[in-house]
Amino acid sequence: MGKTEKATMIQATVGFAADEQGRGLAYARLSGRGGSRVLRLPFSLKRYPGLLDREVGYAALDAVAKRLRSAGVERVTFAIDDPQLLSDVAEHREVPLSLSLAYVRLGCALNQFREYHLHRAGEPAAELTARARAEVALHIAA
Repeated sequence: MGKTEKATMIQATVGFAADEQGRGLAYARLSGRGGSRVLRLPFSLKRYPGLLDREVGYAALDAVAKRLRSAGVERVTFAIDDPQLLSDVAEHREVPLSLSLAYVRLGCALNQFREYHLHRAGEPAAELTARARAEVALHIAA
């Protein structure tokens, strides 16, 4: 790639779920110049009942960001249906102490990209989240 050529901007729509033991699953629909594909990424996290699942979005987005960066992605727009996470990151808000490590980890993962954007997702993320929830529920039932 020449110095003036810009890396392709990837669109990553993220849906996720986790069980009470901290076993999570993220789905990311990736779109870019080369078409579209879906990634399935298991992740784990420490659960905090007082956070009301807030920690799950952080762990899911962190897992997706790290995977994309390790695959050489430099520019990405993340679409995620977690308005509180989006506000925390955009406004550099103070987060509860039990969420602070996840907040820092996510910030470090995002800062590895040459360029990134976060915005609220709509129906595609809801579909991916439903898929993750169903799979997590099946794992619990098994």
